[in-house]
Amino acid sequence: MSRLQSLARIALGLACTGVLVALMTPVLLLLFPWRVARIRVTNAFGTAIGRAVMWCAGSRVTVEGSEHVSADRPAIYACNHTSILDAFTTIWLTPAGTVGVAKKQVLYYPFYGQAWWLAGHVFVDRERTGRAKRALERTATFLRERGLHLCILPEGTRSDSGRLLPFKKGIVHMALATGLPVVPMVTIGLQNAWKRSSLTLNPSNVRVIFLPPISTQGWSEDRIDEHIQTLRAPFLSTLPPEQQPA
Repeated sequence: MSRLQSLARIALGLACTGVLVALMTPVLLLLFPWRVARIRVTNAFGTAIGRAVMWCAGSRVTVEGSEHVSADRPAIYACNHTSILDAFTTIWLTPAGTVGVAKKQVLYYPFYGQAWWLAGHVFVDRERTGRAKRALERTATFLRERGLHLCILPEGTRSDSGRLLPFKKGIVHMALATGLPVVPMVTIGLQNAWKRSSLTLNPSNVRVIFLPPISTQGWSEDRIDEHIQTLRAPFLSTLPPEQQPA
């Protein structure tokens, strides 16, 4: 795809996101006292936004293992992070009632970040570990009380190459605090769709594979490193060679 075509598609994607956020914002303002309702509304709009953005990007997304996704079974959805477009595949494909976790810088993304804040999703300051930990602790309590899901990117930062990075401990802490199972959401090929620090889109075939839930019952604080490896193992066995750790 030429640079001019890419810029046109990026502009169209921003326009689609802006229109949908504009339609959603009055609803969120009316529902401001009810955080759960706001989250569910953004989940519904997120499905439309995610579909629209991926269509604008020119990439074809196929989904496998959808039987492991259920709105009625609260879970933590863990996705590898290879592209800015992960933000749109996750809000599209995770179930209604999903709370998202994002770095605080997302607040400044046009349209998307402001909608994220208004919806009641979670920002964490990765440079202030104590503050981030307290935010996740409050989120865990909220999830338990309301029977909601969580979507988290366990690597904590985007992989420039698409290769799997080490997992941070935050996902294990959330699993311990909530007792929820973890559903791996393995994304393949999305790293090719929009290279970091580039304005050129490359229409790609993207696969999103949901794997069976991993039970976290019986997990303990003194085995965090072991639990991290348990969570990484399904990614390592599913990702193609070009996305294996360097």
